[in-house]
Parts: sequence; structure tokens; C-alpha cells
Amino acid sequence: MEMTLELTRDFLGWCTLINIGIMILWALMFFGARGWIYRFHSRMFSMSEERFNSIHYGAMAYYKLTIFVFNLVPYLALRIVG
Repeated sequence: MEMTLELTRDFLGWCTLINIGIMILWALMFFGARGWIYRFHSRMFSMSEERFNSIHYGAMAYYKLTIFVFNLVPYLALRIVG
């Protein structure tokens, strides 16, 4: 299969949508069931709830940034070029 500009653009578009869906699901689960998730993880790892919240908040920010840099920006660039 030949990797054309259109195929690459479509691939990046789907990657962006799937990753944004995962990010939204993670945020909904975190905000909706934070207590349960914290109790589950605190059995394995000793950490305060504040530390747990900052780890998740930082990880969500990092994940969102990587979606933008590696999926959305290349997709938009290929939309402009092609």
C-alpha cells in the first residue's frame, strides 16, 4: 500500500480524534470517580491525595500537548498543503 498525502492526512485525523476521545474519557473518569481511583491506586502506592491529583493533572496536560504536537499540528499542516 502506497502512503499518499491523503492517506497520511486521514491517518493523522483519526489519530487525533481517537486520542482526544481517550483524553475526554480519562478526564470524565478522573473527575467523576476520583475518590475510587485514588483509593485503588493508594493501595499500591503511598501518596497523598494532593500528589495524586497533581500527577493526573500534569499527565493530562502532557497528553494533550503531545496530541497537539504529534497529531493535530501535522494534520492541519497537511490540510493546508494538500
